[in-house]
Amino acid sequence: MLNCCFRCGQVILFYLMLCWLGGMLLLGNILVLPLLLAPRRWRQPLVQWAISAVCRCFLAGAQASGLMQLDLRALDRLAGRKQLLLVPNHPSMIDAFLVLSRIPHAVCLMKASISSNMFLGAGAYLAGYVSNRFPEQMFRAAIRTLQQGNVLMIFPEGTRTTRQPVNEIGGSVALIARKAAVPLQTIIITTNSPYLSKGWKIWRPPVFPLIYRAVPGQEFSAQAPRDETTRCLQQYFEHTIRLSIDPALQLNQDAPRGPHS
Repeated sequence: MLNCCFRCGQVILFYLMLCWLGGMLLLGNILVLPLLLAPRRWRQPLVQWAISAVCRCFLAGAQASGLMQLDLRALDRLAGRKQLLLVPNHPSMIDAFLVLSRIPHAVCLMKASISSNMFLGAGAYLAGYVSNRFPEQMFRAAIRTLQQGNVLMIFPEGTRTTRQPVNEIGGSVALIARKAAVPLQTIIITTNSPYLSKGWKIWRPPVFPLIYRAVPGQEFSAQAPRDETTRCLQQYFEHTIRLSIDPALQLNQDAPRGPHS
């Protein structure tokens, strides 16, 4: 009986957290609309910071409520980098939140459908995120973004992981990095839950707590031919990650908790 009541309480809190996140995203999209009139060089860093703040606030709230346990602190050493292509593995939809919460000025390569999303579209556009709607324009925009000194995040699997430990990695990230003459910084993301993995609806409650760990991995030069770099990335992810969704995953219980975890 007690377990049932506890589970009911967690599920209610889960739905409240989703409503809170939706409210923050919707309000944020409305508040940044006046920045359409501002020059891009001013508005993009400001909106990128605002998106990072929303991600960090939500994750801190989810952790404080006991719904999540997070280990993201190692990503902080990437926050000051420039001209860098981030390539995380992609077990779940929340992965972008994990990275953006710690790297405030990262630009994302996003699905074209996000541009028409009422919760995400305006902010993503004003932050200078790169759409994949037209591949040729996407490549040019991604290369230009990196050459301008930005940090760009691309999930090299192309979609959420459906084959453990990672899907087949496409050659686009290696090509973009080589054309822009920037290194590729891998990020290793692991979780204990399939929540928001491919096919999991956002409103379907998982088992709690959700555990997420994200750490910087190896950095790769993009000077080699595209296929060689892609092969090296594939081998690295497969050798480094046993399971990106691992029910046995545990965090160090001695590590400090709170919004900075």
